[in-house]
Amino acid sequence: MVSLRPLASLPVVGVVADGRTYRHLLYLLVAMPIAFVHSGVFSFGVVFGIMLSPVLVGLVVLLATLVAARLLAAFERWLADALLGTDLATPDDLAEADGAVAGARKYVDAASTWRGLGFLLSKFWIALFGLIPLILFARGVPLLTAPARYPVTVQFGEVNGEPATWAIETLPEALAAVPLGVAAILVACHLANAAAYAARRMAVALLDGPTRDGPAGESERVTVDGEPSGD
Repeated sequence: MVSLRPLASLPVVGVVADGRTYRHLLYLLVAMPIAFVHSGVFSFGVVFGIMLSPVLVGLVVLLATLVAARLLAAFERWLADALLGTDLATPDDLAEADGAVAGARKYVDAASTWRGLGFLLSKFWIALFGLIPLILFARGVPLLTAPARYPVTVQFGEVNGEPATWAIETLPEALAAVPLGVAAILVACHLANAAAYAARRMAVALLDGPTRDGPAGESERVTVDGEPSGD
């Protein structure tokens, strides 16, 4: 019996049939609004913390910002596990502390606090790059489905403040739009996977906590996207 090759394993076009591609697109779709939340929290915390530091209230605000960064990093850890296929461990490097000063200091001393903060600040660039595949995918779908929808007007953006559109009114025009839509979707899928790969590597490096098998980062050897990493 001849075994058929899985569609997802085909070169170039296989990404369209791979479910991970659409999880990556979803990750990029939510990345930008989440990045704005990160930016708002840090901008408020740092600016007001520094302004109010002479009256000590600012120190409390800065500490609260670090605690908020740990909470946001925990959410990013869950999001990476759900959509990027990682298996990240929760950091457990917060030391036992007695008293308010020691309790505050443990957040400053924990390496996971600063690694998580580094991930949150770096993710903005992943979110910014992720707009490219999202826009390409959004433009490619109307072109691909033009034969079933014409007459239709596809908008590509703006040129000198004026919308750049293509009015598809005939069947030949609709058929000509299909290969353009296919190309746009393929490029979008590959770019989305590339951005997700970068985000996954960042998450493993900066969000992974110590595991029973070793230090932070060891869990990457167990699974990445559900498969052995090949180390």
